[in-house]
Amino acid sequence: MSSMSWFRAVALGALLLSPLGVSAEVPWQFADNTRYMAMGDSLAAGYGAVPATQGYAYLLYKEGVFDKIPNTLLSNVGLIGATSQDVLEKQVPLAIDPFVPTVITLTVGGNDLASILTGEDPATVLGNFQANLTNILFQLRTELPEAEIYVSNLYDIPEIPMATNVVLLFNSIVDGVAGAFGVPVADVFSAFEGKKGLRLIQRNGADQFEVHPSNAGHRAMAKAFKAVIENN
Repeated sequence: MSSMSWFRAVALGALLLSPLGVSAEVPWQFADNTRYMAMGDSLAAGYGAVPATQGYAYLLYKEGVFDKIPNTLLSNVGLIGATSQDVLEKQVPLAIDPFVPTVITLTVGGNDLASILTGEDPATVLGNFQANLTNILFQLRTELPEAEIYVSNLYDIPEIPMATNVVLLFNSIVDGVAGAFGVPVADVFSAFEGKKGLRLIQRNGADQFEVHPSNAGHRAMAKAFKAVIENN
């Protein structure tokens, strides 16, 4: 028998032995799985951690914070450079359909804040951020009423002039909007406050705008999320 004939015979035998009407399910159709979606900006994407899979969202997954690893499906849609508008327009639709998460973590606002530090009108940026965050949580709550949602506030960047005041304004908005929707807030601000080695900007020779967390910073973020998750 030629090799081609042998292959056809094996394939035909496998087809005949397969139960009729049985098809493979795509992972997110498994009814008993916890479906975790990490949404937001570069922090959610793991930027700053080496490797990126040591980012806080991956740590929450690998540490089984939501469920055992074999029973957890992770979708990380965090994107470097994403603003609150990007999350609203591009990531929220992915959550609603097709993934339909049962758990969501969200970090957003850092890139909105950066636009203020580079010269945009603070009142306009803060107003847009509040509106966007409100719409994000409204849509998630409306379309995914059973999902657990957790959002983080922003950590301080005291090395950048005026950043602290702006961070506090953003965090006030996060607290107010999240509270209105009953969404717990992971207190990343307190987790970073007064700590050394959590942000790359603190390293010798670092760029003055390298504000992303180090591996230690991502671990601190994961710990802040874990604390609020376990208390709710």
